[in-house]
Amino acid sequence: MSADIENDATTTNDVMTLLRRDAALALPRLARIPDPLPLLAALAAGGIHVVEFAFTTPDVTGLIAASAEARGVRVGAGTVTTAAEARDAIAAGAAFLVTPAVIAEVAEVAEAHDVPVIMGAFTPTEALTAARLGAAAVKIFPAETVGAGYFRHLAGPFPQLPLVASGGLHEGNAADYLRAGAIAVTAGSSVVSAADVAAGDWDAVTAKARAFLAAARG
Repeated sequence: MSADIENDATTTNDVMTLLRRDAALALPRLARIPDPLPLLAALAAGGIHVVEFAFTTPDVTGLIAASAEARGVRVGAGTVTTAAEARDAIAAGAAFLVTPAVIAEVAEVAEAHDVPVIMGAFTPTEALTAARLGAAAVKIFPAETVGAGYFRHLAGPFPQLPLVASGGLHEGNAADYLRAGAIAVTAGSSVVSAADVAAGDWDAVTAKARAFLAAARG
């Protein structure tokens, strides 16, 4: 499958526009990703065009740099916990950053380089702090712990705050979070499995991405 994916919407670097359009962010949290290009192509073919490679994956900056040849997708760095990691990710070509918690030094680096950051939070205080630090969106993690109803509650005092649901999401519950007000949901192992990537079964990845999006939007 070619990584040359045509999509007019991705000629700009507007990660948030893509994220809102797809309503999903892929997170392949794997021990090893030999070549990111066929994986990115498979996800894009399934309708997911924003992909996060986490710092828990070996050589994540190498994966991000190698992803520069992929068209139609925006690749960012996840599990960014320090300013040094943020700088390394941006130098490698990350289009956005994702943190697991509220981390001011990462927000500062992102702002200095005009790169959006999706900042992890759990409590209302953390969500507000992330927004005040300049987060383009706030990732509620782990979303499964609090459930979709929590997003409705947050929308009360923070109606304009873009929320992303992450942690424990799958076809059976993703739609609940979007209906509750999240702008996007994270597609993890239920879409990108270690077995499919190891086998190079890109058709399976595409099919799972399509099914996830159909369920989430439905």
